[in-house]
Formats: sequence, structure tokens, C-alpha cells
Amino acid sequence: MISAEVWVLFLGYTVPMVVSPGPGNTVLATAGGRFGVRGTLPFWMGFEAANVALCLLYGIGLGGVLQGLPALHQVLRWGSVAYLLYLAWGFFRGSATSGEADDAPSRLGFVEGLLAVALNPKIHSMILVMFSQFLDPARGMFSQAALLTAGFLIVCVACHFPWIYGGKLILGRFRSERAMRIQGWTFGACMVAVAGYVAFA
Repeated sequence: MISAEVWVLFLGYTVPMVVSPGPGNTVLATAGGRFGVRGTLPFWMGFEAANVALCLLYGIGLGGVLQGLPALHQVLRWGSVAYLLYLAWGFFRGSATSGEADDAPSRLGFVEGLLAVALNPKIHSMILVMFSQFLDPARGMFSQAALLTAGFLIVCVACHFPWIYGGKLILGRFRSERAMRIQGWTFGACMVAVAGYVAFA
């Protein structure tokens, strides 16, 4: 079982990472603006299926490595602290969203959704950090990986739907200078809080 405290930290990490602007979310928003929720569904299903596949791959694989090499857990722990602080710095800088969504293909299906995740280094690093922080090597790895994967899928669906539903309206809000500043400070503070807990707990 995963404790309530770990779930709170899990949400503090995953929600800002999943909902923040990036290539995947901008394409989801543009697809929603062009095709509506129903027309975007095949792409969205592929997108989330790839997230689940990566979670299971990293969760189960990383868990086995951590059980065999307990010292690696500490290396990953401090590497993750550094990475979380790097992410916080990026949020604080308030970098603007890219214009990649404007170049989205006119037709997006299930396979394109799979590829959008598989080729996105942000998602790979996010999932790797997630499992390195929230898996407990002393407990059953498969059950933890399954629970965290289910939790991550719920976060993804909840955070991706507004991008699709809002479409270009949401993109417009995220491009405003004030919205970017508020988002950057809020998400950056979440990353610093999680990094502090990981470092000193």
C-alpha cells in the first residue's frame, strides 16, 4: 500500500508536470480546437496508452534494478533532487510556450498519439523521476508500479482533458505574460517543495 503522504507528494509532482505547457499539450489543445473532443479521441487514447506503457516499463524495470542495487536508490534520489530543482528553475524563468502546435498535422490518430509520447524526452524523464522518487524498494514493486501507473493515468486524463476541451482558448491564456508568470511561480514552488522533501525526509 502507498501512504497518503506519498500520494500527496505524488500529486504535487505529477500535476504540475502533466498540466504544464509543452509539445504534447499544445498538440492536444490544437487537435481539440480543430476536431473537438470526439475527433481528438483516437489521438488522446494513443497518448494515454503510451503513458501507461512507459509507466509499466520504467516502474517495473527500475524497481527490479533498485532491489538488486540498493545504493542506486541514493544516486537516483540525489539526481532527482537536482533534476527537480532544475525543473523549478525552468518554471521560475517562465519560458513561453513554443509554436509547435501550429505545425500539428491535419489528421491525428492513435499511432500519432503513441509517437507523441514515445518521442517526448520530457515525458520519459518525468516518469523516470516519478518512479525513482515514489517507489519503495522495501515493498512489492509490481503492486506499487501498478498503483502509481493508475494514479498517473488519472492525473493525465484529468489534466489533458482541459487542454483538449479548451483548445485555442487555453493556448491563448497560457501565452499571456501574466498567466505564464503565475504558472511558473506556482509550478516552480511545487517542484522545490517536493525536492526539499526528497532531500531531507
